[in-house]
Amino acid sequence: MTEETTTGSGAGTPETRRVRVVLVDDHRMFRTGVQAEIGETARTGVEVVGEAADVDQAVTVITATRPEVVLLDVHLPGGGGVEVLRRCAPLMSAAEHPVRFLALSVSDAAEDVIGVIRGGARGYVTKTITGTDLVNSVFRVQDGDAVFSPRLAGFVLDAFASTDAPPVDEDLDRLTQREREVLRLIARGYAYKEIAKQLFISVKTVESHVSAVLRKLQLSNRHELTRWATARRLV
Repeated sequence: MTEETTTGSGAGTPETRRVRVVLVDDHRMFRTGVQAEIGETARTGVEVVGEAADVDQAVTVITATRPEVVLLDVHLPGGGGVEVLRRCAPLMSAAEHPVRFLALSVSDAAEDVIGVIRGGARGYVTKTITGTDLVNSVFRVQDGDAVFSPRLAGFVLDAFASTDAPPVDEDLDRLTQREREVLRLIARGYAYKEIAKQLFISVKTVESHVSAVLRKLQLSNRHELTRWATARRLV
């Protein structure tokens, strides 16, 4: 499925430009796929100069390579994409050669989008994006433009247009980022095997996350879980 992006002007042309990129994602197979899709420098203009699977690795690689753009997953071991942004803040604000971040995630949840944008990312696209659109998005972020999938841009506009802080949901705060991700997919009607495939985890791991969610929220089954998530507009 082709995913269009909403951006400003100033897109680069791979034929005449180059952009150095670091891939940050905790799934090696996904990093390999992205590398194969966009990393053929002669064709795309994108040079992948480093990879990382967790927060500590990401900070180390980004600091060492100083890429123009980092493709950053939201959910990472060690604190998530927001923690990477926090620890790389000096690199983002550098007067010369700033490092810019583009979130690339399976999640399309409003809280994930808003969290990384507040952390300093220049945009957010989901993993349904095509290779061609991703290359274009990378060049636009290099230029300093903001890049979003159309629906996700609305989350950001709504969040920053409001002066009221979002209400605290103590039940939701009990869940880890990965548990929230599984919760949303369960509530959307996905089977365990489908969730495992989409999140690059095992079915057994999905079952463990669902059990943890049910226990923390004091729910009995996935039907109650779906009602709970729907009531909070998490689906």
